[in-house]
Amino acid sequence: MTITQTWRRLDSWLAEHAPATYAVLAPPATDDELDAARQVVELPPDLIESLRCHNGLTAWANLLPEAPPSSAAQITDNWQLRMDIAADVDGFTVHPWNTEPYWHLAWIPWADADGDLQVIDGSGRLGMASHDGVGDFSTGWPDLASYLSAVVDALHTGTGVNGWYPYLTTHRELWWDRGPDQQFVNDEPLIRVPVVS
Repeated sequence: MTITQTWRRLDSWLAEHAPATYAVLAPPATDDELDAARQVVELPPDLIESLRCHNGLTAWANLLPEAPPSSAAQITDNWQLRMDIAADVDGFTVHPWNTEPYWHLAWIPWADADGDLQVIDGSGRLGMASHDGVGDFSTGWPDLASYLSAVVDALHTGTGVNGWYPYLTTHRELWWDRGPDQQFVNDEPLIRVPVVS
């Protein structure tokens, strides 16, 4: 299944079950937005396809298990910021006890959770680059398509994605949380997904 087809499945599920989250999906990235990003960083084809579905979000939402997707402009801003920081702190070097550096030129930060970035590396793998640690691909995904497909499957079956499970709030927002037995978020009851109609 292509990334576009997977986003269509995700859009359809959100529109039916979590319209408040569906409402904050940004429209597709324009050619000008993609061209501006590509002048700073090389975007992999899978990411371009994803950005052509939705250019991030118009407001924060707990749309995906590990980090909300970024817009093309946010991707370039985060990439440049990490490049600047890594240059100042010897962050391109793999130090003893680690298998990855703090940052790598080929990592593309496609999603951002308050500075902890979900990245796509040069081979297409997904991993995490925390704001105060090193890169980690140990629980990542082989590619963006596999990750998005796992997310959609979890919404239909209630299974987890790397230990994150889907719920709905009483305001019909999608919420991902650790563990299959969460009952509340901010004192608000959670409804376990899948939703039985």
